[in-house]
Amino acid sequence: MTSVRELEHRVGEEIAVSPWVEITQERIDTFARAVEDFQWIHVDRSRAQSSPFGGTIAHGFLTLSLLSHLSEMTFSFSDRRMGVNYGLNRVRFTSPVPSGSRVRARFTLSKYEKLDGNGVQVTWNAVIEREGSAKPALVAEWIGRHYY
Repeated sequence: MTSVRELEHRVGEEIAVSPWVEITQERIDTFARAVEDFQWIHVDRSRAQSSPFGGTIAHGFLTLSLLSHLSEMTFSFSDRRMGVNYGLNRVRFTSPVPSGSRVRARFTLSKYEKLDGNGVQVTWNAVIEREGSAKPALVAEWIGRHYY
């Protein structure tokens, strides 16, 4: 991808798939400290072994927060001066992400709207997949604004 403006004619298309990213226990623990969410299913390895998941799992909001990183790893727009996260219309955490698994995101462009002042608002249908799982870990309708 070379231009934000090229997206205008690609509504309805899957635009990109990110590289895989490993969800380590260290990443989970760091996130827990950052948001002060120490629920045992995320950070207590011993106790989590007897859970239905068989071990610790990532916070749903950790998985969601990776959308920015996964998109930055995936998209490069030569004409973009700045991009901002505008929000989400819908998010579902559809399956757990166990520690040690890998995830990636698929980005399908669902809407492209021109903004005043040399910008566009794009809405993505984003799906975060977990390697080896038939069910996605997360589905979201994510809105971003890009200025050129």
